Amino acid sequence: MTEEFYRIRRLPPYVFEQVNRVKAAARNAGVDIIDLGMGNPDLPAPAHVVEKLKETVGKPRTDRYSASKGIAGLRRAQAAYYGRRFGVKLDPDRQVVATLGSKEGFANMAQAITAPGDVVLVPNPSYPIHAFGFLMAGGVIRSVPCEPTPDFFGALERAIVHSIPKPIAVVVCYPSNPTAHVASLDFYKDLVAFAKKHDIFVLSDLAYAEVYFDDNPPPSVLQVPGAVDVTVEFTSMSKTFSMAGWRIGFAVGNERLIGALGRVKSYLDYGAFTPVQVAATAALNGPEDCIREMRDTYKKRREALVDSFARAGWEIPAPSASMFAWVPIPDRFRSLGSIEFSKLLIEKAEVAVAPGLGFGEHGDGYVRIAMVENEQRIRQAARNVRRFLETADKTLHNVVPLAARA
Repeated sequence: MTEEFYRIRRLPPYVFEQVNRVKAAARNAGVDIIDLGMGNPDLPAPAHVVEKLKETVGKPRTDRYSASKGIAGLRRAQAAYYGRRFGVKLDPDRQVVATLGSKEGFANMAQAITAPGDVVLVPNPSYPIHAFGFLMAGGVIRSVPCEPTPDFFGALERAIVHSIPKPIAVVVCYPSNPTAHVASLDFYKDLVAFAKKHDIFVLSDLAYAEVYFDDNPPPSVLQVPGAVDVTVEFTSMSKTFSMAGWRIGFAVGNERLIGALGRVKSYLDYGAFTPVQVAATAALNGPEDCIREMRDTYKKRREALVDSFARAGWEIPAPSASMFAWVPIPDRFRSLGSIEFSKLLIEKAEVAVAPGLGFGEHGDGYVRIAMVENEQRIRQAARNVRRFLETADKTLHNVVPLAARA
């Protein structure tokens, strides 16, 4: 039997792997690659959270199976966070499930609610799991714009009219990965009204809620009165507390959807290691100085990135939130597409970025730059890029169009 398995056939080739191979080859040759590709936080987890983990490991009963939907204290802590941050009241027993990161939560929510052929509306470009979670569950994806503008709702209306069967859900992610767009509460009010009018669910990814730079905290869609009737929102400890490898996230909101997710998870896992859940509880209930420090660090990196790359000859739109910049490919390289341009940056500038095509075909004119290196390394990346741009017309005859060199 040589035929691909059903769910593997439904997945396109992994775009990032092409760039990763070039990056690995360069590193194997001893090249110091400045990796701004993966959104993998380099900041340490807060000291008090690490101490709570150490304190809990080895205590009686902590090595046993844990609770699939999360220990009670952790779910209470997440509900309390939503109350403080958004003014949203949640029942920790019925409206909160702890997940093994928001990515796992999203994928298992897709398994819980999707029948073969169900249509889901997903922004393009968007974080891959938003689409592929539903593809693996047997669903069909219809793309909508990623910007939270009136055009978004025009596209939703067209999708509702022209999709057979009618879509079951719409996915949103603000602050956006990869584009860094931020939605307003007014946008969410219109979104909830649309979802109720057309009887569809809203699945919101709010992983970057605490990574913002303009003193205007991003809202939650659950702040909209009645949103909980149709909405589940996913958050994560990964960025807020630099706990990416700990794999703790949450789904909160509509009781029916949360119940479905909890039931699916009960067949698949026994929850995260109990000491990790206890430490995550300490993070949510603890001091918020570490969150402000994280935010300040990313803000300084953003300023270093925008300033140094502009002086290198590559203008970078300054993101108002998230740990990413969504950057148009320089005009003279645009015809290459994002994969070939990203490979070229590794080979010629020793800088790795994420090709926009990996987030959907509408991202192909862009690359995503992650602020996961310190300011000194970011400025070094800019110097490398400057050398590359200054010499490209003379040295890259095979890829730079003649018109660009005229």
